[in-house]
Amino acid sequence: MRFAAPSLLLCLMLGAATGYTSSASAEDIYSTLDGSDEATVKAHVRRARRARDAGRWAEAHAAYRAAFEAADPASSTETLRTQLAGELGLCELELRKYRDAAEHLTWSLEQRDALPLELQLRFEAGKRKAAPHVGTLYLSVDPPDAEVLIDGKPIGPPARTYRLFLDPGQHMVRARLAGHEEAFQSFDAQAGKATTISMQVPRAAPPAAISKDTATGAPEAKRSARGAQAWSVAPSSTGSNLRVAGAVLAGATMVAGGGFLIWSAYTEDDLHDQATALRGADKNADRCVRPNAPRACSELRDLQEQRDLLRQVGWVSLATGGALGALTLVSLIVGRTSSHSDGVRVVPTVGARSAGLMMVGAW
Repeated sequence: MRFAAPSLLLCLMLGAATGYTSSASAEDIYSTLDGSDEATVKAHVRRARRARDAGRWAEAHAAYRAAFEAADPASSTETLRTQLAGELGLCELELRKYRDAAEHLTWSLEQRDALPLELQLRFEAGKRKAAPHVGTLYLSVDPPDAEVLIDGKPIGPPARTYRLFLDPGQHMVRARLAGHEEAFQSFDAQAGKATTISMQVPRAAPPAAISKDTATGAPEAKRSARGAQAWSVAPSSTGSNLRVAGAVLAGATMVAGGGFLIWSAYTEDDLHDQATALRGADKNADRCVRPNAPRACSELRDLQEQRDLLRQVGWVSLATGGALGALTLVSLIVGRTSSHSDGVRVVPTVGARSAGLMMVGAW
């Protein structure tokens, strides 16, 4: 009963300052502290209350964070850390740190049995306010002991499933495990929406076994290495030769196309000269459409057909050469990225308004 009057005053001040359901949250936090062992936490909580009631949210956030970090999980009660996490989330909400607010409020509400009803209502209201500003990722990973990184940063202890809150925009998920190949996935987090991703981390190919020749006692490692090198070099050499041939063919085709277009231009000039000469010999404009048209009209039609054919062949050759060049370039990029030695991967990226490729690794 000794806290009844301060609790009522705190409820009125908190309701006016934040607009959330009023409660005696500070008294609830104090009720979980035991003696002098939690003196540091008490000091941080008092400082946080004063700053929060005065609307100094950055100072309140720093104090609640210090109290949360000082509350050792091994010695502090679950109720203490749960309430501190919720109060920290509300401060982050006021500071527009929506991702951090969603994480702390969600974590606190997952232990709602340790929260009084008043605090549950406040934290749920804060969580609803933060949700439209963050994207939610539901991630499952197999094997579950793989390490998961978001944008290059580890997200915590390995687990089979995760629920993560992210700022809107492009993000990269990476999973790695010893003896397995790394898995990558790019995605676009959208505010107020959820994304579901399932990642498989495949096992790496086992290394070739080394045995000894029982007859001579000499190791077969050299013969195996030579065989493996022959099998590995041959496809690479063949691919390089095909790429060179493709580049040469593309260049030759485009040069030929240019030649045909130039030829068609000369033909166009001859056609213009003959047409001009024919019009000069006879002022009648429809001479070539009469039954008794002169031989020059037939030659003029042949020249027109030749010009059109050369122009068509020229443009087709240029298009074919361009296509061959593009295929050769794509083959070169794929050949580089498919090699395990250079560590380069091509990851498809798909967003709400864009799509493309992301190259991950080092050349």
